Amino acid sequence: MPPSLTSFTDDARIALDNLTDRASGLIHPTIRLGVTGLSRAGKTVFISSLVHNLLNAGRLPLLEAYRSGRVSNVRLEPQPDDAIPRFQYEDHINALVNDRIWPDSTRAISELRITLDYESASGWGRMFSRGKLSIDIVDYPGEWLLDLPLLAQDFRQFSESTVSLAQTGIRQELSRDWLQLAQSIDQDAPADEMTARRLAETFAAYLKACKSDERSLSTLPPGRFLMPGDLEGSPALTFAPLPNMPETKAPKGSLRAMMERRYDAYKNIVVKPFFREHFARLDRQIVLIDALQAINRGPEAVQDLERALTDVLACFRPGSNSILSALLGRRIDKVLVAATKADHLHHESHDRLEKLAGRLVDRAIERIGMAGAGIEMMAIASVRATREATVKEDGQLLPVIVGTPMAGETINGERFDGERKTAVFPGDLPEDPETLFRGMDAASNDLPEVNIVRFRPPLLERTATGAKLSIPHIRLDRALQFLLGDRLA
Repeated sequence: MPPSLTSFTDDARIALDNLTDRASGLIHPTIRLGVTGLSRAGKTVFISSLVHNLLNAGRLPLLEAYRSGRVSNVRLEPQPDDAIPRFQYEDHINALVNDRIWPDSTRAISELRITLDYESASGWGRMFSRGKLSIDIVDYPGEWLLDLPLLAQDFRQFSESTVSLAQTGIRQELSRDWLQLAQSIDQDAPADEMTARRLAETFAAYLKACKSDERSLSTLPPGRFLMPGDLEGSPALTFAPLPNMPETKAPKGSLRAMMERRYDAYKNIVVKPFFREHFARLDRQIVLIDALQAINRGPEAVQDLERALTDVLACFRPGSNSILSALLGRRIDKVLVAATKADHLHHESHDRLEKLAGRLVDRAIERIGMAGAGIEMMAIASVRATREATVKEDGQLLPVIVGTPMAGETINGERFDGERKTAVFPGDLPEDPETLFRGMDAASNDLPEVNIVRFRPPLLERTATGAKLSIPHIRLDRALQFLLGDRLA
């Protein structure tokens, strides 16, 4: 994290929090796993499936401690932070398993603790290890992560970058009302609350239009404009970037001075506490991305997803933890970038989806170095909602996926009721991910056609005693081995 993002006071408080965490960890070994993702990536589903498979001895052959039989017990325990809402695992699992609907998406921060009793893989380890590890899963909206770069920007820098981006591609159309209003006002006139409110409302409408399913853009700070919660209507959320700001200092009492003050208040009230109290205390992090949705919306959405990931990963404190850094400046020593919904593709395209995830973060890795930090890219499905099959068409075998489309889904003009299964040819991703990053002038026939269908969660099989089996997935065990395997060795 660049020094400009935190003050000396912030660093001192972060160090105190880390000392407290480490002191507690000597008695009760714990790892803090941050789970976030950009819009529609499936954070809630990922956590629910992860916990369900751990609790129910799920299909996790690549998690070595499970495969070798060294995990003896897994249980949920009360979380250590009483001020943070609990991740409502039971409600989400009921939605997935019994109702076969996708749970509500993440709207605020939440936490869940799951504890594993295990036997060390080495005799030496068995002699000294207590054989217990608690995993504190911290779930938070990706929009909050996109706010962290604001800590390194003053209001002028924020305005210039936001306005510049708003004047590109499809954003030109979406930002028209906000920019026309912003350009029509006198920034140095006396501050007026109704003008500030109109600016904030039109700016928020622009961000929401960018996020809509039709556009699926990803770089959308400030995040609380999209999910204001109990801050809705507060001065900290009643501001907007201003175009063509004068070089002079804002006159006291002017609209420009009001916007600057409220932007700083947003950072102090919203962004800094999240960074200090949660983000800076993480040990491992998974960032989930819905690359397929971006692909479906074209090169501009893919390029915007790359931009968002570059901004996000630049905020991490990557690197190996020495004794001193672990106590005072905890670093995230493993980061997993996972492209979700791999079950929407035939397995022949999974390696291509993984390549795309790698291409999306190449610039970020080069920019921050990731020195000493482990970073990996995967294609996963937290819940496998489809199975693979082949159909014969014009004498050729065609690979398809089979599942139950959500009620209201329309495929080739046919509307589904949420009960009937169907086979879908998902299309193929290109071997070279660069195809997806070409400008909007690229020939349309160069772009892949990927059929994105929303499927219901699967109907789970039952054992002879009537118990439902664990949730099926794709590579969830590989993700767990990367994120946690060394702590269970």
